[in-house]
Amino acid sequence: MKAIYERPRALKDIVTHYCPGCTHGIAHRILAEVIDELGIQGNTVGVASVGCSVFAYNYIDVDFQQAAHGRAPAVATGIKRVLPDTIVFTYQGDGDLASIGAAEILHAAARGENITVIFINNAIYGMTGGQMAPTTLEGMRTTTTPLGRQPASQGYPLRVAELLSTVEGAAYIARCSLHNAANIAKAKASLKKAFETQVQKKGFSLVEFLSSCPTNWGLSPQEALKWIEEKMIPVFPLGEFKVKEGEAR
Repeated sequence: MKAIYERPRALKDIVTHYCPGCTHGIAHRILAEVIDELGIQGNTVGVASVGCSVFAYNYIDVDFQQAAHGRAPAVATGIKRVLPDTIVFTYQGDGDLASIGAAEILHAAARGENITVIFINNAIYGMTGGQMAPTTLEGMRTTTTPLGRQPASQGYPLRVAELLSTVEGAAYIARCSLHNAANIAKAKASLKKAFETQVQKKGFSLVEFLSSCPTNWGLSPQEALKWIEEKMIPVFPLGEFKVKEGEAR
């Protein structure tokens, strides 16, 4: 029997630890596929952040460096500047990137660092107990907003892709969703474009993935995917927010 679909070489053959229905596994899969298709596995370094995203190094078969909470862009900057021909990416959640790491990601983009950022947005702190994150939706219940997020006291959700698209050093910014097959295919295409942006030395790139967290949302895996479509996408619209044209800098 002929195999028509198989595990990417860059994806390790191990059992996942993620909760049922968590879309981190989908993100890992398409990341590994992009690495394979670009032929960069032997020349890529990932930087894992703190949170559920920290375990990316267990699954993606490339060199990895652990970073302190929120500091993955700074670590990636150091690696890229010392090894400029190496492909460097970070893998970060919304609590890590958009809260304690907000200054790090903003200034990495402003400097035009030639790195690629994978941003997993599930609108909540997943690993540490389901607290409100910078991307938590208005009215959304979390362990620290049991009555729902109230803008008057807790502010509004932060739209990272829109914010970074205004920064001159950013070369490619996109937001995708992992809630169904069609959008997963689009997410892979955007991720590949982000890595190609780095290969072409055009500057900073980031792809935001709207992702599920059934455990902390209190939903079944199927309900969580529907929740992304019905609740998250209206707040975080999908698409490419910045595409830098022209020659590499």
